[in-house]
Amino acid sequence: MRENLFYGCGTALVTPFRGRRVDYDALEKLIDWQIDGEADALIVLGTTGEPCTVTDPERGAIIECAVARVAGRVPLYVGTGSNCTRTAAERSVEAQRLGADGLLVVTPYYNRASRAGLVEHYLSVADSVDIPIIVYNVPARTGVNLPPEVMRELAKHPLLRGLKEACPDPAHVMRVYEAMGDAAAVYCGNDDQALLHMALGARGVISVTANVAPRQMHALALNYLRGEVNASRALQFSLLPLMRALFSEVSPIPVKAALSMMGMIENTLRLPLTPLEAEKAAILRRELERLRLIGREA
Repeated sequence: MRENLFYGCGTALVTPFRGRRVDYDALEKLIDWQIDGEADALIVLGTTGEPCTVTDPERGAIIECAVARVAGRVPLYVGTGSNCTRTAAERSVEAQRLGADGLLVVTPYYNRASRAGLVEHYLSVADSVDIPIIVYNVPARTGVNLPPEVMRELAKHPLLRGLKEACPDPAHVMRVYEAMGDAAAVYCGNDDQALLHMALGARGVISVTANVAPRQMHALALNYLRGEVNASRALQFSLLPLMRALFSEVSPIPVKAALSMMGMIENTLRLPLTPLEAEKAAILRRELERLRLIGREA
């Protein structure tokens, strides 16, 4: 089996904004807080990082900021996917040049590529860099569900070393682990299915919930890997109501609301995303209070 990318929980970080600008001070504080909270890896400019509304100059500055602040303390991955193969390759080259440890590359969205197109897309990106790539399957976002057999084929490339699997269908998830074996590291991409994936052989989870609960998500994954299944199960069930609240709207709308309630960032998104509505925000606040991630209001 090839060397794994990481074990445990990688946090899919938000991109904090202040007004119309990226809030680099807040990003640095988030990175330090995540590492202090035992995050096993960090991912910037993934889905949670609002990459579609970040400009090219901002992308470079975010990567530079993250690389400098992480300073090798944990692996840092950069989301570089696009529905244009040339763009994905160019972004990947830039991320490598700026110091990324690895890449997270989502399946090309909207174009609805064939199996052959998916293979050629990823091989083209992988051939452009010298750092490991985690393939990202998230059909709810892309309209494409990566067949496990295609990922098995991709894993023959020495740099296509991981899969973030975020298809919610348990039958598909089962086929993924059946097909992959030891061909590549598989990571859970849906927080509410972390325990299921760990039972099937996941090496960890790439998590939205870890933005607000890094220590708990780290423990959920590591406990299972250490054989402490009951402790992992207890954490999964304890966190499920928070996870549901964090996905009551499309991410990162709720997680940014949560981080704002925690005093970590300004609750600012870029259109077409808008802030969480009051009723859902109230439920989210109650879950943060229940888990003592924020203090209870008087």
